[in-house]
Amino acid sequence: MRTDLKYRHELKYYMNPYQYQVMKRQLRNLLRLDKYAGPSGDYHIRSLYFDDIDNKALHEKLAGVRDREKYRIRIYNRSDKVIHLEKKIKFNDYITKVKEPLTRDNYDSILAGDYEFLNDPSKSLLAEMYDQMKNKLLRPKVIVDYVREAYVCGAGNVRITFDKQLKTGLNRVDIFDPALSMINAFDDDITVFEVKFDEYLPEYVRTAIQTGGLVRQSNSKYVICRKFIKFNSWEDQ
Repeated sequence: MRTDLKYRHELKYYMNPYQYQVMKRQLRNLLRLDKYAGPSGDYHIRSLYFDDIDNKALHEKLAGVRDREKYRIRIYNRSDKVIHLEKKIKFNDYITKVKEPLTRDNYDSILAGDYEFLNDPSKSLLAEMYDQMKNKLLRPKVIVDYVREAYVCGAGNVRITFDKQLKTGLNRVDIFDPALSMINAFDDDITVFEVKFDEYLPEYVRTAIQTGGLVRQSNSKYVICRKFIKFNSWEDQ
């Protein structure tokens, strides 16, 4: 466990349309809308997830490995104005992430298989990504796409998100491709509800979750979207 990072609690749930409407009505009167929300009250997130030649991130998640990490490139509202390389770290029941900004040229280089610019010892995440790409054959695997509605609370540094319309780009890995064809990741209308907080969760937030009849889940959006990707060429035969 890296002691130089701030770790947070993370709780995940699935909810149907009715549960979403009930929870939204309860929480929007208790919390304030996230500062990144657009006029409609939400914003769009698209991420490109990476995995190595052994699909380590996928298999560790499926196997329930306690401590793990995964890499992704993330953009907002389909724009290249803000591009982040991120590493999400899971330690026991805590999560954190580190990130570095990328330029559009950086992104295009990675997608083209030219990652030499990452070999920068002054930026530890870039250097780590370079090592993973060179020695572990870390490569882009799947696009994860959704609309996020987020609320925050100063007490406990709580951040609550409703992630809706989860989609993936089937066998495509360019998040800026204007012709990108997306498919729904869920068969039903499911919202992924996540609660992140520091040392404690305010009681009124905890009560709202408990009265909503929600069941805690462990699946990640990455795993959900990877189910559409075949591992071997013989699976098409």
